[in-house]
Amino acid sequence: MSWALTFPGQGSQAVGMGVALKDNFAAARAVFEEVDDALSQNLSGLMADGPEDELTLTENAQPALMAVSMAVTRVLESEGGFALTDKAAYVAGHSLGEYSALAAAGTFSISDTARLLKIRGQAMQAAVPVGEGAMAALLGLSLEQAQAAADAAAAGGAVCSAANDNADGQVVISGTKAAVEKACELAKEAGAKRAMLLQVSAPFHCALMQPAADRMADALGEVSMNNPSVPLIANVTAAPVTEAEEIRRLLVEQVTGMVRWRESVLGMAPLGVTNLAELGAGKVLTGMVRRINKELSAVAVNGPDDIAGFLEQLG
Repeated sequence: MSWALTFPGQGSQAVGMGVALKDNFAAARAVFEEVDDALSQNLSGLMADGPEDELTLTENAQPALMAVSMAVTRVLESEGGFALTDKAAYVAGHSLGEYSALAAAGTFSISDTARLLKIRGQAMQAAVPVGEGAMAALLGLSLEQAQAAADAAAAGGAVCSAANDNADGQVVISGTKAAVEKACELAKEAGAKRAMLLQVSAPFHCALMQPAADRMADALGEVSMNNPSVPLIANVTAAPVTEAEEIRRLLVEQVTGMVRWRESVLGMAPLGVTNLAELGAGKVLTGMVRRINKELSAVAVNGPDDIAGFLEQLG
C-alpha cells in the first residue's frame, strides 16, 4: 500500500471548518495561532464564525484552507506518530493546495506559507478589475473539446483557456467575461451537458493573471525554501518534482497555467500509488479521484473521527 497525500483548493472553505480540530487537539490550535500571528489577523475566528462572504474572499480563503490542512497534518503527527516521509510517497495539491502540500513536506514554514497565500490571494484579486473576467465549468466535454471551444471564443485577441482539468468531463475555463460566455455557447453546441458560469471573484489560471504571477515571483524570491521531504506532483506538469528552485519556478507558472489535476491523479498509479488521502476541508478531491481512476482508494481526513480512522488504516 502506497499513499499520496492531497490538499484541497479554493471552493472547499466553509464557516466552521477546523473548529472540531481546534476544540480537540492542541496541535491544531498551535497551527491556527501561528497563522493568525503570521498574518496579524484573527483568521481562525473568521473560519469559526464567519461571515461567509468575508471567509470566501480569496485573500482569506487561501490561507484559511492551508491552515486546516496543516492542522490535520500536525494532529496526525502528534496523535499517531505519523511521519510523512514514512507514510507518503508523494504529495499534491489543487491550486492553492499545492502550497499546503509543500508546507506539509517541509518546503515552506507554516508562517511563510500563510503570508505567501495572503499575497497570492490579494494579487490574484487585483490582477483583473471585478466584472471583466469570468470562469465557467464545462461538464460532459473532454479537455480537447473544452479547449477547442475556448480557443474559438478567444479568436480576435480575447483571453479564454482551460484553467482546471479536474476530472473526466469536468473542465473549468477562464478568461475575459465575453469570451467565457461565448465559449459556454460553443460548448453546448459541441454537446456539453452543462456550461455554467462560476461564482468567483477573478479569472484564475489564465493569461489575465500575469500581474499576479509577477507579484508571486517577487514574493517567492524572498522566502526560504527547502527541497520537499517527498516529491511534489506539480499542477502545471502533472509530474513529480523534488528541487526547491524548480518548485519556485513552477509556482509562478501555476498562477497563469492550467491545473492538470486529472493527469496528476492518472499519473499516480504508474508511480505505485494505491491510496490517496485528502487532508483538510471538504471532500472535493476525494470525489474527483473516484471519477478519474476507480482503482485508486481515496479517503477524506478533516475531523477528529476521520483522523482516528485514517491512523487505524495506516496501521
